[in-house]
Amino acid sequence: MASLPLAACAHRPQLGTRSRIGVATFNIWHNAGGHWPARRALLADALRAADADVIALQEVLEDAGRGLPNQAATIARDLGYPDVHFVAPEAEGSPKRYGNAILTRLPVIEVARRKLEPLSDYRTAIRVRVQDGHGPVDVVATHLAWQPGAAAVRAEQLADLLAWLPTDRTPLIVMGDFNAPLDDPGLTAMGPPRFTSALPAGAAATTLNPARGHAPRVIDHIFAETAAFAVADAHVIGDQPVAGEYPSDHFGVAARLTRR
Repeated sequence: MASLPLAACAHRPQLGTRSRIGVATFNIWHNAGGHWPARRALLADALRAADADVIALQEVLEDAGRGLPNQAATIARDLGYPDVHFVAPEAEGSPKRYGNAILTRLPVIEVARRKLEPLSDYRTAIRVRVQDGHGPVDVVATHLAWQPGAAAVRAEQLADLLAWLPTDRTPLIVMGDFNAPLDDPGLTAMGPPRFTSALPAGAAATTLNPARGHAPRVIDHIFAETAAFAVADAHVIGDQPVAGEYPSDHFGVAARLTRR
């Protein structure tokens, strides 16, 4: 279930003179915490309100033993997104897989997947090249090492990711759960001058949900290449409970990026 086209489910936006691309990232917390059906609806509501052209999801689970279809495919159907692409460390066809996904309503040019070094940490990245009104854009979703002291591992993962990307100067957006704030030494490669964070330091109090026992930290990020994009706006999504339930133990981040 690496690529799950849902072309019958949604309408693709018309290409033309649009100067902005909307993106969002959300760690969906697999099926933890119980109440997946309720959380699924809240995730869909938050992402629908974000109105993003491309969505990155982390902690996506598919588990045949529990009768759980791929969660990214389920959310794509809920939202009416025509394409969803998934990557996991486990081989395609395995009964249980856990990884990252990209949903898009823009035309897809190509998809690539990567198991990140060090392989012992079982981290992955997925790149989807989409076509917006001004040409191709590479969008990458990833989820890095979680340990507070793992800055060196995160740096190695990002070095591997960036070295894997095409060198044809296609504009690049990298999104996901980086498990570290912007000042973490492991995220140096995602800083200026090459990249701009959609949410600059201090713009949000947290993307970890304190109601789920987390200390406040902003660890979910959208990084856009500075030469290709300016940040028109960015904000946290899914940070309000409904009937006492939250979409996840993370909050999402959504942004509008203007093509330069």
